[in-house]
Amino acid sequence: MGKRVLSLLATCALAMAVRAQTPAQSSAQAPPQTRPATTVRGGGGGFGDEFPQREKADQATVDRGKALYGVQCNFCHGSDARGGEGGPNLLRSDLVLNDKNGESIAQVVQNGRGEMPPINLTNQQVSDIAAYIHSFRVGGYDISRMTPPSILVGDAAAGEKAFQARCAGCHSPTGDLKGVASKYSNPKRLQNTFLMPRSGTPTTVTVTMPGGQRLEGRLIRIDDFTVTLAGADGLQRTIRRDGDTPKVEIHDPLKPHRDMLPTYSDTEIHNLTSYLVTLK
Repeated sequence: MGKRVLSLLATCALAMAVRAQTPAQSSAQAPPQTRPATTVRGGGGGFGDEFPQREKADQATVDRGKALYGVQCNFCHGSDARGGEGGPNLLRSDLVLNDKNGESIAQVVQNGRGEMPPINLTNQQVSDIAAYIHSFRVGGYDISRMTPPSILVGDAAAGEKAFQARCAGCHSPTGDLKGVASKYSNPKRLQNTFLMPRSGTPTTVTVTMPGGQRLEGRLIRIDDFTVTLAGADGLQRTIRRDGDTPKVEIHDPLKPHRDMLPTYSDTEIHNLTSYLVTLK
């Protein structure tokens, strides 16, 4: 699991947690999307079973993009977009993950970057290439490739040391995690859960107005311009934001896990998983 995907998951997870605590809104309130995301659900309901997926473009567009990719991009980025002769893995690139219809990819393709020279392609051609790249599904494990027979390829002893260094301050193998491996028949679900567990405690927010008045409640939505919270009475309030005014403090019970996500190495994740499956 690459660090860039982990970083993206950390950002997405907070948004997913807030949305899970918010009543469904009408379609008129939802922002328009050219290719709306859908959700792919697996068995068991663990955190790693749900990932936002793009709606696939029409097959003719994907085919055009595949042909262009084969000529222009295949050598450097590989036939499966996972890296080739000097080019990075595109499926785990922040720029590609955040791109919608080729607008971000076009800036790099048409202007070049680092050792990559500019490529003379129109916006429409880049959009077709983007549609092809976006046709690959994204998951906690790269599910477009062959699933390995087992993800238990780490060193359990090294995983125990990593656990003591990273996790022992909040968790205990003889306390809250006693028998945790018995709850998960699939090691992948156990891995996904320790990377980003679910929390029964909602994300809350404290808003301190310029005059000193404090508003507290469950966080519904926040952006650069407004923050919406639900008070103890269930009523929602939306407050305008102007920079740091009013002061907004978010209380996220899973913040330690989100902060750690981008810092794990692949080896460390495998070692921790191999250790955690021994806690039966």
